[in-house]
Amino acid sequence: MPARTPSPARLGFLWFGIQAVWGGVLAISLQARSSQLGGAHALASYGAIATGGAIVAGMTQLAIGPLADRRRARGSRRTEFYFAGVGVAVVALAAFYTAATFAQLIGAFVLLQFGMNVAIGPYQSVIPDYIAPQRTGTASSWMAALQSLGNAAGAILASSVADLRVVAAGLGAILVATAIGTSAHVRRLPLRTVAAARMKITRTFMDLFLSRALIYVGFYTLLGYLYFYVASLGGIVGDAAAATGPLLVIFLMAGTVGAAFGARPADRFDRRAVVTAAGVGFIAGLCTFVIGHDALALYAAVTIAGAAWGVFLSADWALGCALLPREALATAFGIWNLALIGPQIVAPALTSAVLIAFHALESSGAPRVAFALAAIEVAAGIAWIWRLPATNVRV
Repeated sequence: MPARTPSPARLGFLWFGIQAVWGGVLAISLQARSSQLGGAHALASYGAIATGGAIVAGMTQLAIGPLADRRRARGSRRTEFYFAGVGVAVVALAAFYTAATFAQLIGAFVLLQFGMNVAIGPYQSVIPDYIAPQRTGTASSWMAALQSLGNAAGAILASSVADLRVVAAGLGAILVATAIGTSAHVRRLPLRTVAAARMKITRTFMDLFLSRALIYVGFYTLLGYLYFYVASLGGIVGDAAAATGPLLVIFLMAGTVGAAFGARPADRFDRRAVVTAAGVGFIAGLCTFVIGHDALALYAAVTIAGAAWGVFLSADWALGCALLPREALATAFGIWNLALIGPQIVAPALTSAVLIAFHALESSGAPRVAFALAAIEVAAGIAWIWRLPATNVRV
């Protein structure tokens, strides 16, 4: 089979599928299904199931990473992990959307996190495995754009289709199709020889991890409480489930534009500065949520935060590709992804603790408190990122 030049778009197909699932489940369906099956305490139910699923996700990536690196050193392209994880995830999606009790919902969500993360850790190595270092900024912007588009597709499906079985089938079909697309491309690319190496935790790695984790705590606070924020607005936007989907689409479409604009800066300039600019924009969006009280402010906040998030994602991927060790990529990405998975645990737990401390857990103002906290978390992440070495790559 002839060798081909790697296409960032085709390498990113599976990322679109993965993010379509998360856009449907984490942004819409997990909150909605927790409200349906969790009884009167929807916020507490959501926090519990989100935390349990994220713990399983982190443990799975830590276990799969070293195995995927050993397979890579023996000539594997890691695609076997794509299909194993996707197969489990398709079954879990069907169980999640047809669960009749909250206990069944928890079991299905845990299984979904397991299957998705069997695939995610090995798959995230695909850019540094096949893309030259001087092109990782552009490739990362493709991944960021496909992430936003995938999230949007999943959110639209979950918020606009009433039959939950159709939602499950649609998300599963997207996941399978994109796994096939990326795998077919990867199998036609030249495979670089690498030697298996043990992952070393350096100060640079820890600073990268902690800065990313702080920013993602802020992001998951926004994602997790947007549904409840919309619900708190009452008659301004109508039904919360129906209104949250379009808002997420605006956020994600703005993110796609931001990712496109972030490509060249992520290739040419210090990626710490790119992350900082993006973080400042994201904080501006969060502050608009906090102080706004009408539909115009709501849509402005979503657009500002989304565009800034797209720029951040481009630089975030590029930072990982530049600073993670190429000889232990799946292990490194598995640990690095704890900076994304951990915030799924920390964000609802920390926000709940703050809301309880302010006696605001069941109040209509709870989401505003949550978004103010998110702004502080993102600001801390921006400050921490300047402990990293400069990563500008001029071409």
